[in-house]
Amino acid sequence: MSDDAPLSDVTAWLSQQPADADGVGDRLFAALYDELRRLARSHLRHEDSGHTLSATALSHEAWFRLAAQTRTQWRNRGHFLAVASMMMRRILVNHELARRADKRAAERVALTLSGLAELALPADRDIVAVHEALLALEVVDARAAKVVELRFFGGLENDEVAEVLAVSLATVKRDWTLARAWLHRELTGG
Repeated sequence: MSDDAPLSDVTAWLSQQPADADGVGDRLFAALYDELRRLARSHLRHEDSGHTLSATALSHEAWFRLAAQTRTQWRNRGHFLAVASMMMRRILVNHELARRADKRAAERVALTLSGLAELALPADRDIVAVHEALLALEVVDARAAKVVELRFFGGLENDEVAEVLAVSLATVKRDWTLARAWLHRELTGG
């Protein structure tokens, strides 16, 4: 976050969204830009090196979509960044689905996710398979799926996840352990 904007300013600006009469959106974007780029880099770290979206493009696309939100009541910076992380995941999944649709006649190549080792999953799983497995996990345990999304895709630490989800650190650790085992079983067929 920019050193020019204390957390209280960011929270106040978020509460004013989407009312942008005084350039609140521009100040908010400037204050959160570094964190949005960090999130984007974290998401892209799990992608194949030949991915066509850059961290800048991903963070800007997520910002444009979030800035258009009219029904969301932002609670604080952490809430905004958690939703931004989810938005980035959706953008990447949609990007991959569109790429696959364009190449239906071509040979399919799996998208490699280097961060799958942390989840104890095979490295050849693609983002669409992980996305579909997370959707299935949401049906079984929605909070555990959010923990995975925030940790794995969003790059947040356990304590940050606990703050965003308003649960204890122990709960986050339990959910993370459960989700890793569940996803491993789901994605490896074991």
